[in-house]
Amino acid sequence: MTKNLKSQVEYWVKTSQHDYKTMLGLFRIKRYSDCLFYGHIVLEKILKALVVYKTKKYAPYTHDLVYLVNLAGLKLTNSQLNLLDRANRFNIRARYPDARLEFYKICNRKYAEKYLKQIKVLYKFLCQKIKL
Repeated sequence: MTKNLKSQVEYWVKTSQHDYKTMLGLFRIKRYSDCLFYGHIVLEKILKALVVYKTKKYAPYTHDLVYLVNLAGLKLTNSQLNLLDRANRFNIRARYPDARLEFYKICNRKYAEKYLKQIKVLYKFLCQKIKL
C-alpha cells in the first residue's frame, strides 16, 4: 500500500473513532435521532477505510453502506447487511425535512438503544479487519 493510500485509511479510521465518541455522547444527552445519524457516519467511515484498505483505491463519494460493503468485498451475515440497510435510512431520515419529523417521532430511547448496540458491535467487528 502506498503512503498516500495508507494515510487515507488512517484518516477514515481516526475520524470514525472521533465520530464514534460523538455518537455515544449524543445518546447520553438523549439526542437519539442525532445519535443514529452519527451511527451511520461511523459505519460509513470505517467501511470507506476498508474499501481503501482492500481495493488500494480511494473511497467513492457515496453514503450507501451496502454498496461500500460490496466494494470492499466483505462477506457479512444477513443480519449485518440488514443493519446496514436500516442505518442507510438513518442518514436520509436525519437529513431531509419531510422525513425528519417522522424519524423524530419513532426515535425514542428504546429504538435508539436497540440500533446503537448493533452499530457498536458491527463497528468493532469491522475495525478488526484493518491491520495497519
